[in-house]
Amino acid sequence: MKTEINTQFKKLQDQICLGLEKINTSSKFSEDLWERPGGGGGRSRILSEGKVIQKGGVNFSEVSGPTPEAILKSLDLPTSDFYATGVSIVIHPVNPWVPIIHMNVRYFEMSDGTYWFGGGIDLTPHYVIESDAIFFHKQLKEICDQHDSGYYAQFKKWADDYFFIKHRNETRGIGGIFFDRLSSQEANEKEQLWQFVLSLGNGFLPIYTELISRNRDRPFTKAQQDWQYLRRGRYVEFNLVLDKGTKFGLDTDGRTESILMSLPPFASWEYNHQPEKESPEAKTLAYLVKDIDWINND
Repeated sequence: MKTEINTQFKKLQDQICLGLEKINTSSKFSEDLWERPGGGGGRSRILSEGKVIQKGGVNFSEVSGPTPEAILKSLDLPTSDFYATGVSIVIHPVNPWVPIIHMNVRYFEMSDGTYWFGGGIDLTPHYVIESDAIFFHKQLKEICDQHDSGYYAQFKKWADDYFFIKHRNETRGIGGIFFDRLSSQEANEKEQLWQFVLSLGNGFLPIYTELISRNRDRPFTKAQQDWQYLRRGRYVEFNLVLDKGTKFGLDTDGRTESILMSLPPFASWEYNHQPEKESPEAKTLAYLVKDIDWINND
């Protein structure tokens, strides 16, 4: 089955890259083919300096070999070889009214037969727009409901808890869905889990295309761009301090450039920045809390 998963993930990378190039128009993805010394490799594709996307990465990887001791300990696994494949996407737009988006879909397998799926998709607006947040979460719920009516509530809660910047006491954005170590002993249920992961991957392009079309032409000021860079700073803090995917990639001797492609081209930090009360920036901060019910918020 891992051959099918690998093939479909490559197709997903191709599909998303083509779709984003049509939106960006002024630039194309550059591709970096790389090999991992311990086994496997990947295709890193980076888009930069476009009219819509300032920097974006759509990466595919397939790595294998002896499982590093740090991973065995952190996941409480027996000594074994591993195989992991997936697609990871982070897009940093030019316009601060267009949100940052992240998606990851992945499959992990060990030589003793242990396997699981993981992944998710989340949105990090520089400015939270309620109608966009409602649209985003409704689309995710629709995808989840096609496979299991309990998925959305479970995985939405998981995302709220995972994408939380503890040292700031705020969520990274408006969440989405997140899941990890999904598995089953039944062959037909493994296929069902795979179809859910594939559905999520195929949902990325239409969801983000809609959000881009709504906001790409909105005018913005230098002050709003400065706020965008501050919010990107928060994104960097999460990815470098808290993100488990970043740690996994580095612990398994993955390609550093590909792992850190999630970082924006420009970000900033201002000491103890406090937005004015009732400003759009202050209203955005008020949304960066867990457990907002976006589905019933319209």
